Amino acid sequence: MKTIQPKFIVGIGGSAGALNAYKALLDAIPHDTGIAFVIISHMNPTAHSQLAKILSRQTKMSVTVASEAMPILANHVYIIPPDSDLTMENYRFKVISPRSGRGKQIDLFFISLAEAMGARAVGIILSGGGGDGTEGCKHIKANGGKTFAQDMSAEVASMPLSAQTAGCIDFVLPLNKIPDKLKRLAAALKT
Repeated sequence: MKTIQPKFIVGIGGSAGALNAYKALLDAIPHDTGIAFVIISHMNPTAHSQLAKILSRQTKMSVTVASEAMPILANHVYIIPPDSDLTMENYRFKVISPRSGRGKQIDLFFISLAEAMGARAVGIILSGGGGDGTEGCKHIKANGGKTFAQDMSAEVASMPLSAQTAGCIDFVLPLNKIPDKLKRLAAALKT
């Protein structure tokens, strides 16, 4: 079986209020875009993550908790493991456990995504408190990738607003408009 490398790797960061946002986003994304999605969610380190199970009901794509050296494939959704930091290199995950600190997991993943994927990196900041993801979006943009922030539909607006205020967001959209924009970006890519 030939493994299919994704056209883009999309990092999706969220915290408080993001569960409904993840669901709505996955619900709206077709299962055959050729894109890989990596959800970096702030979770209580001791919480056993049910996120993969919950989100697998929203999409036909395979939803898996990321693990060390796991290859990143097109049309798959990956979830950060609990109490870990997640980075990537050469289309594979690196898991650092336990996580280094609170509220920096999105930045860490987005920065590694920007370095690994350049113009094929996409960062999406959804509902959440604080400013995690802003630094990561700056890196993605600086490396030629694209960045999105959830519009005022975010249940908790601090994270998307932090990134917007920093001037590192290309598109501020409601969740149901993000998939269409992703499809157009993927279609515009020269293979």
